[in-house]
Amino acid sequence: MNITLYAANNLSSAQPVVHALAELEVPHELVLLDLQAGDQKKPACVALNPNGKVPTLVVDGTPMFEALAIMQWLGDRFGVQRKLWPAPVAPERLEALSWTTWAYVTVGSAINRLNYAQSERVPVELHSAAQAEHAQAELQQLLAILDARLASRPYLLGDTFSLADLVVGNCISYATSFCGVAADHHAHVEAWLARLHARPAYQKAWAAAAA
Repeated sequence: MNITLYAANNLSSAQPVVHALAELEVPHELVLLDLQAGDQKKPACVALNPNGKVPTLVVDGTPMFEALAIMQWLGDRFGVQRKLWPAPVAPERLEALSWTTWAYVTVGSAINRLNYAQSERVPVELHSAAQAEHAQAELQQLLAILDARLASRPYLLGDTFSLADLVVGNCISYATSFCGVAADHHAHVEAWLARLHARPAYQKAWAAAAA
């Protein structure tokens, strides 16, 4: 199987996929695009990903886009055999799909609203202190939900790390590290993030992005 990941040479939404491939030890070719130079908008890249964004994963010539879809596929294809993703018949599979989709759809939409309301990357005329405050409050409620889940277990699916932790943890890490979302009132979330950040694959993936 030939796998190529198109990612970026700086912080981007492709980083969780870089992390997932490292955790799974999947052989692949990594192609780094310069987003500032517009590499992702060039015809060859748009032919693979019509959104003109990263990540794009090409598997034996067939492209995939959207980070969540890619990571769920990696779980199905490689994670089950490594005991990092539940098998299709396992009850935990339902929880894994629920929590990972929750992270990208529910939490992700709140993060996007927060960024539009305050990020320096967004035109200042679109900023809104009221919207930022509302998004921050919503994210605190979502962190409380996650904290309650982690109160009775060290990882999302139980006693051991899984790709569900990777997917959700990368989303929460982005919010807390780059968007000004505080997790200090959620002790179980903080401890869980510390366990995630201590993993060699996480450190490798994010150190490369920060370089």
